[in-house]
Amino acid sequence: ILIMNICLIGNGISTLLLANAIANRNVKVSIYGGDQPKKKLFTRTLGISKNNINFLLNEKINIKRKSWPINKIKIFNEIENNKEILNFGSQKDKIFYIIKQIDLANLLYKNVKKNKFIKEYKIKNFSFFNSILDEKDNYDLIINFDEKNKISKKLFFNRDEKDYNSSAFTSLIDHESFNNNIAYQIFTKYGPLAFLPYSNKKTSIVFSILDKKNIVSENKVKELILNYNKKYKIKSFTKIEKFKLKSSILKNYYFKNILCFGDNLHKIHPLAGQGLNMTIRDIKVLLNLIDFRISIGLPIDNSILAEFQNKTKHYNYIFANTIDFIHEFFKFDNSFKNRYSKKLFSFLETNNLFKKYTTKFADKGIFF
Repeated sequence: ILIMNICLIGNGISTLLLANAIANRNVKVSIYGGDQPKKKLFTRTLGISKNNINFLLNEKINIKRKSWPINKIKIFNEIENNKEILNFGSQKDKIFYIIKQIDLANLLYKNVKKNKFIKEYKIKNFSFFNSILDEKDNYDLIINFDEKNKISKKLFFNRDEKDYNSSAFTSLIDHESFNNNIAYQIFTKYGPLAFLPYSNKKTSIVFSILDKKNIVSENKVKELILNYNKKYKIKSFTKIEKFKLKSSILKNYYFKNILCFGDNLHKIHPLAGQGLNMTIRDIKVLLNLIDFRISIGLPIDNSILAEFQNKTKHYNYIFANTIDFIHEFFKFDNSFKNRYSKKLFSFLETNNLFKKYTTKFADKGIFF
C-alpha cells in the first residue's frame, strides 16, 4: 500500500475543495492556514456550472441544498437595456447554480473537519516556508494557493497581470417573491452589472465599475442599480462590499514538487462568473492524474506536475483571454453607443450553433 502525503497551503474555497477531493482517494492531506471562513464573504456569491455541480456531488459535497438553479441568462447593453440582445438556456433545463460564498466555504469546512485523512495546521512563522524551500519537508507534493506568501514571491513571480482599473461592488437584494430563475447581465457604460438569482426573494448583485467614473459611495451604487433594474421590486440592500479587479495568469505552474493552484494560477474578470469553474476543471485534471497513478501502484510525486501543466496551461490561457476579450469588446462597444454589439448580436441571436457551443463553453470550458 502506498502511503502518500500532500500539503496544501491556503485557507480559501479552492483549498478546501481540493483537500476534500484528494482525501476521498484515501490520501493524507495537511492544510496549512485552513482557518474557518470569516463573515467578510457575506455578500459574495459564486456561479457554478451544471457540469461542475455534478462533479461536486460525486465528490460527496452536498451542494444542491445550498444553491439556487439558473435556467436562462439574458444579456443587455447600455442603449437597449429594455430588450435583450442575446439569451442562453431555456426554462426546461438548468445551466448553472448560484451559491453564497460563505455557504460553500462552511459546507466544505464541515467536510474537512469530519475527514480522517485531513489534518489542519497553523503557519506560525517563516520556518515553515524555509523548510519547503530548503526541501527539508516530508511531503510528496506541495500545492500552494497563496500568491502572497514567501514561496510564491521567491519561485512564482513570473506572471501576466492586468489591472482593469475597476472595482466590483457586491450586494444581496431582498425583493418581492416571484419565479426567479433567470440571470441578467447588463453591459453598462460604467461596467458590467449582473443580477444573479439566489432564491425567489433574494438576488445577488455584482457591479464592476470603472474607477475613472469616480463612483465610490454606497448610495450612488444603489442609485445606479435601481436605474438599471427593470425586473425586481426591491425592498432592501445588504451592505455593499467592494474589491479591486485584476487578472493574473502564472507562466510556470510548478517548481520541483511545488504546484501553484486556484487564484495563484489564474485570476480573471468576474463578468462571466467563471473563476471558480476554471479551478474546478483544474481539479478534475489533477484528480484524473492522481487516480491513474493510484490504479497502477505508482507514487504521487513531482512527475505528475509537468503532466498537469501540459494538459491545462494552454486551455486556461485561451479561456482567460476569451473572458478578457468579452470584457474589452463591450467596453469598446459602449464608447460607440453599442453600434457593434447591436449588429453582431442581432445575427448571433438567431444562430443556434453559436448558442449551443457558447453554452458548452460556459459549462465545461474548452475541454468539451
